[in-house]
Amino acid sequence: QVQLVESGGGLVQAGGSLRLSCAASGRTNSNYVMGWFRQAPGKEREFVAAINWSGGSNYADSVKGRFTISRDNAKNTVYLQMNGLKPEDTAVYYCAANPFRVTTRSAYWGQGTQVTVSS
Repeated sequence: QVQLVESGGGLVQAGGSLRLSCAASGRTNSNYVMGWFRQAPGKEREFVAAINWSGGSNYADSVKGRFTISRDNAKNTVYLQMNGLKPEDTAVYYCAANPFRVTTRSAYWGQGTQVTVSS
């Protein structure tokens, strides 16, 4: 079992920044990919960014150049630095963990943290 706890959400004006954190505990190992997804009201959950144990990352096109995912393996924590926030980034952000690849069917999820961007 893996437990994920997110923090760092909040309310910010357009153009501002936030940093989300996701602390993992339990049976993780170097095969686990960690990532971020988001879900806006009335919309499906969508991929934001992911990172593997060695630091390789990928991003959704909508956040490339604005968001940066990073990982501290010693702390079992993944971060999402969000700059240049837009109102359309408003959503509940979820941390996910899964062996080899994260998708909307990932095995482990955090409880979610709300990000609201005002115009």
